[in-house]
This record gives sequence, C-alpha cells and structure tokens, in this order.
Amino acid sequence: MLTEDDLRAIVSSIDADAPVLALEVTASTNATALELAEDGAPQWTLVTAAHQTAGRGRHGRGWTDVPGGSLLASVLLRPDLDADRIGLLTLLAGASMAEAAAAASGLDVRCTWPNDLLVDDRKVAGILAESQVSDGAVRAVVLGVGVNLAPPDLDGIAGLGAVDPAALLGAFLRGFHDTYAGPPDALAATIRARWLARTATIGREVRAIGTGGEVVAGIATDVDESGALVIATADGPRTVTSGAVECLR
Repeated sequence: MLTEDDLRAIVSSIDADAPVLALEVTASTNATALELAEDGAPQWTLVTAAHQTAGRGRHGRGWTDVPGGSLLASVLLRPDLDADRIGLLTLLAGASMAEAAAAASGLDVRCTWPNDLLVDDRKVAGILAESQVSDGAVRAVVLGVGVNLAPPDLDGIAGLGAVDPAALLGAFLRGFHDTYAGPPDALAATIRARWLARTATIGREVRAIGTGGEVVAGIATDVDESGALVIATADGPRTVTSGAVECLR
C-alpha cells in the first residue's frame, strides 16, 4: 500500500507542495478529491487508496479492483482552461499513464478514445475526469486513474504484473506535469502528438453512441484541438465530443 511519505515524495518530484491522502479503503478516490476541492484544496492534491468500494468509470459505470492489486489515485487540478477543452486533460492523462505503464512493465500499452488503456485489446486501466464548473469557468478538475496490476477475474481485463505502484504513479505524474505546466499555446498540439503516438483508436472502424443516443459510425481519423474524436463517415467527417466509442475491427 502506498504511504503518505510515498505521495509526498511524488508531489515533491514535480516541485509542488500540496496535501496528500493515502487511504486503505475508500468509496472512490475521485469522490474524496472532489470533496477536498470543494474545501479549497490546492492544485496537485493527491489521493490514493488500496481498495475502492464504489469505484466508478464514465457514464456511471462501475470499476472493480482487486484489493491491494491496483493503483487507484486521483489528482486535483485547477487549470486555466475553457470548459469545452477539459477533454484534452483526459487524453494527456491517458498518454502519460500509457507511457509510464509501458516503461514499467515492458508491455505495449495503448490508449482508446477517450479514456481507457489496453494491452492486447484488453482493458488494463481507465481515466475518469470530473470537473467543477460555475458560470462557465472551470474551478477544478479531478483526474482519477485506475490501473490493474493484478487483474480482477473478468473477461477482457488485463494487468501490468509486478510493477512498483509508487514508481508508476511518480512517472505518470511527472509525465503529465511536463506538458500541463508547459507553454499554454503548445498544450493542445503536444497532447495530440503524445496521445496519437499511443492510440489504439485512430485508423479503426468505430461506432460512437452519444449521450442522447445518436450513433456515428465510420473510421476514426484524428482528435482535434479540443480533444474531440474525428470520424470519417459516409456523409463526411463528424466530431464526437462525448459518449461511448466501440472499436468494431
């Protein structure tokens, strides 16, 4: 289990000074971090847990972990970013974790749009971004990462194996910070380049189902400057900003 000393060292490695919380069990690290955000916690506040009892993914889906067999962490951000560009942070988190996980495990870890990580087309990790927005301004974004080291006994799920969670989390946070804290005018281009280098979505036939039930099918060709997925359909290019995306082949 990660300790608060581990987390302080990780936060210090990006030259930040923020609260840390290492829990044995919690309902959700994201929920805990969002509560801290409401109380005014600063950027880079870091929360981890050895087990979640109510872990969650996008669109209300659950997240199942093996107690003590996952990296479960949430980091609080206070970005100077328009609400319609928050999707870029999910892509940056995915690329950063894919790079860190591949380096730590020797596996080929790939990103799907917008938030899952795969090994041999099996899910090994997920990213969940939740934001607090008021009057059109982003007050806080909590980025949650869940990475299977020892995978739960579920179809289509993979694990990284014997990876040091502290080293993995540190590499992830440093990789994320390097781009996030870089020149603002280069943010979108740098995120796109890093994510495209690790993508398992671009070039594949996909079907996207929007939150309103609309279906967009075609070949995924790119992500745009806001992090949205561009799909070439029979009727021309379409842009998908939210919803579930399935790779068909």
